[in-house]
Amino acid sequence: MPEFLGEAIAVVAAMHFLLKVPSAISLRAALRKSLQLCSQSYTVSTSFSYEAIKQQYRLEVPEYFNFASDVLDRWTEIEKEGKKTKNPALWWVDGDGKEVKWSFEELGALSRKVANVLSDACGLQRGDRVLLILPRIPEWWLVNVACLRTGTVLIPGTQQLTAKDILYRLQKSKAKCIITDDFVAPAVDSVGAECQSLKCKLLVSEGHREGWLNFKDLLKNAPSNHQCVTTKHHDPMAIYFTSGTTGSPKMTEHSHSSYGIGLTVNARYWLDLTHSDVIWSTSDTGWAKAPWASIATWIQGACVFVHKMPQFNPITVFESLSRYPITVFCSPPTAYRMFVQHKLSSYTFKSLRHCVSAGEPINPDVMEEWKVQTGLDIHEGYGQTETVLICANFKGMKIKPGSMGKPSPTYDVKIIDENGNILSPGKEGDIAIRVKPTRPPFLFTCYTDDPEKTAATIRGDFYVTGDRGIMDEDGYYWFVGRSDDVITSAGYRIGPFEVESALIEHPAVVESAVVSSPDPIRGEVVKAFVVLTPEYVSHDPEEVMKELQDHVKKVTAPYKYPRKMEFVQELPKTVSGKIRRNELRQKEWRK
Repeated sequence: MPEFLGEAIAVVAAMHFLLKVPSAISLRAALRKSLQLCSQSYTVSTSFSYEAIKQQYRLEVPEYFNFASDVLDRWTEIEKEGKKTKNPALWWVDGDGKEVKWSFEELGALSRKVANVLSDACGLQRGDRVLLILPRIPEWWLVNVACLRTGTVLIPGTQQLTAKDILYRLQKSKAKCIITDDFVAPAVDSVGAECQSLKCKLLVSEGHREGWLNFKDLLKNAPSNHQCVTTKHHDPMAIYFTSGTTGSPKMTEHSHSSYGIGLTVNARYWLDLTHSDVIWSTSDTGWAKAPWASIATWIQGACVFVHKMPQFNPITVFESLSRYPITVFCSPPTAYRMFVQHKLSSYTFKSLRHCVSAGEPINPDVMEEWKVQTGLDIHEGYGQTETVLICANFKGMKIKPGSMGKPSPTYDVKIIDENGNILSPGKEGDIAIRVKPTRPPFLFTCYTDDPEKTAATIRGDFYVTGDRGIMDEDGYYWFVGRSDDVITSAGYRIGPFEVESALIEHPAVVESAVVSSPDPIRGEVVKAFVVLTPEYVSHDPEEVMKELQDHVKKVTAPYKYPRKMEFVQELPKTVSGKIRRNELRQKEWRK
């Protein structure tokens, strides 16, 4: 067995030991024990069967847990003792020759300085909420770790958010601090006066801005010593705004253990990581998939590779996979659809050995074409903002193209009917996770400040995902569609209410209904059925459509605008006056 694999298994064994301890004191003792274990060798099979994964998976949650001190700092100690490969913790490139490489020790030291910035200069205390809106730059990862160290609650946001979106998030979350760059700062300033809870604005920039603290100046002068707070496993770690079919985005709260421990399955069995690996996930920093990749990677002591890539470019991806020693690659189906339209034989991905995809279903023909051109399978995974990995095509499993694979050992996954009864193989129902008698600790804690919506996710003994599916005779799960109306386009979740609310602000619109429509590249796109006011009925339809599209781009995040539009005299409605989006969506998908 290769030496690095023996070390990786030792680390896993150490983690397993670590997670069984019940107190902070015994946690420190376990940490010392884990370092001893890391120097030992373990003879294990290098191939895993799905049944073996289920049998071996026995994670237990300690009373106290903090990912920064219990995992990242442990890797620093292992690194110092020379018991892991000289793989960096973070490797960032900008595409123009600039690179940043941080070891776990350097990541730890810099994140402690940022923690002092948050606690001292910003005056933040444990439990305070921090809205973070940055592109793919190293500071994003530093702030993530610093929030863990200070016990502040991270709220990531995409740079595509408009002033209106930012106002909603600041007011709803009562965030005391926002950290962003020159691109987003003007939008924040335009709404900041309406945010009573906002006490600190931190600017990541070489320049300065009135009313803002400069992140880089403060980081340079901050002390490097910082004592990580002691957090219980169920304490809040992060909040993600996620779109729904009605109303504005919900705040989905995760604890320190739900990601910090729960993503172990992602790391070991889906991403197939060891501490020798370099993984590149192309996810936007505003979405839950970004920490999915980072935390899972660091659980295994592997390297997070980041390309700044302001605009997604397949050629940039191909060149990077050829140039850098990237071994594991994660990207949404939309990206793979773009990739296979190119002649990949012109490139050599010399280090790449494992590919995964998530965010939406991936087409079997895309999987086949990718394998023909690269020789590599795409291992599809399925999860939600509210969960970690629910189902996946795990390493070593037979892949059925078009299937989400089998349930993660993290959850007891079933297909249920409207009454919460488990359905037999071959019958379509709701994809659900058992939460009674014991709720999995690796599920979201709640929709923050919204107990009604939190309770509405429970049906009998199950948490209902809102997605429909089928389990076949072999135990593989197949995605059918969303039981709600949320649109997933190019990996972005878009709630129809948000787009309809933007459209109704325009004087041309009486009412509208927004649904998904099939698209060969993005999987599905936003389509709006619009009823026009009498003043606009005689206008040129193409001009009106362009005007409405531009309007939506200005009012809300640009990725939400309707790429397709149809003008109608009336919308189908129920007796009670509710729009029948389902009918419109079915019409689109039957074309």
